[in-house]
Amino acid sequence: MNPMPKAKLLEEILEEVIENGTESILPIMQTLLNFAMQEERSQFLQAEPYERSTDRKGYANGYKDKTLDTRMGSMTVKIPQVRGLSFYPRSLEKGCRSERALKLAIAEMYVNGVSTRKVTKITEALCGLDISSSQVSRLSKIMDEELEAFRNRPLGSYEYIYLDARYENIRHAGSVQDLAVLLAVGVNPGKQREILGVSVSLSEAEVHWREFLEGLSTRGLQGMKLIVSDDHYGLKKARKKVFPSVPWQRCQFHMAQNAQSHIPKVSLRKTLGGVLKNIFNASEKSDAIVLKNRAIEKYKTIAPDWCKWLDENLEEGLTVYKFPEVHWKRIRTANGLERLNREIGRRTKVAALFPNKESCLRLVTAILEEIHEDWLAGRMYLSIPEENEIPESGIYRKEVA
Repeated sequence: MNPMPKAKLLEEILEEVIENGTESILPIMQTLLNFAMQEERSQFLQAEPYERSTDRKGYANGYKDKTLDTRMGSMTVKIPQVRGLSFYPRSLEKGCRSERALKLAIAEMYVNGVSTRKVTKITEALCGLDISSSQVSRLSKIMDEELEAFRNRPLGSYEYIYLDARYENIRHAGSVQDLAVLLAVGVNPGKQREILGVSVSLSEAEVHWREFLEGLSTRGLQGMKLIVSDDHYGLKKARKKVFPSVPWQRCQFHMAQNAQSHIPKVSLRKTLGGVLKNIFNASEKSDAIVLKNRAIEKYKTIAPDWCKWLDENLEEGLTVYKFPEVHWKRIRTANGLERLNREIGRRTKVAALFPNKESCLRLVTAILEEIHEDWLAGRMYLSIPEENEIPESGIYRKEVA
């Protein structure tokens, strides 16, 4: 598919209208959408097709066909692809809201046991699409294939990785259990977040986290400079076995919560919580260590368990200092995943109880794919560090005067 000049595009549209009148609306929309996506790819790459430019960010890599169901009928568009970078046209995203809504409606149908006949009424009200029960069954199969492809798509280089889990009520082995939904989010070379993986497991035991992380590795995950997570025992052991050489930042938010259980008196919680906050807000790692030692010396008599915990655990929360200061706010905690978990919970609470693991994974994946596409269409998650913050060694560290 060769790029089309704007003047040529307008000429073809006029000819189509003159020749076919109102029947030409659908092909015109198809042509305009294809052109808009081509333009968006050129803007993303900062270069026109075949243009030699020092500002070029990457290279075009052909097109991928996608069929859209619209009020005017079905049309097949060609989605521009980019080699080695994550790109999804915002123009297509805005034009596919009905299709996305339809996918989520069908996902909830799976969860709640709604018949395919009844779901046709839902999709007609929600999307403005009049479809038959046989079409719903076909779309359900297509959706499953798309969600499976999303979960198993090839990965590449991601600088920062965030890991966490949430729990959902699922009927399993004849009883209702809280099963773990394992999640991985990464920051790509374009400084944007992506959903890297999701699975439903019996628990957060090491064997389940290890299988999950090995799956990410098999799919091509590489280039990690930091893993951010809580210190869950199973996750910690699995991380050390699968990615032993990748530095780890223990979530400071969870550390602050863990510290509370080692404070002997309720009256001390606010004071010692403030002490820990000041340590985490130190401008240098060396300053944080000094503040830690002062706190241990001051409170060792009235809060010995807290002081012991602080001395044994603090270093795990200070890995952030090896990286650009402009990134500290984003990588010192896993709070971004906490917000993601809340959004999943908001969308899955209507199910109350999933009939099986597959139905849970289906709905959660559909939600995550939508969020993933929104992230890629939005702003950068991380700022680009200044040149003096990146030493020749490639290990980030704040420059000390």
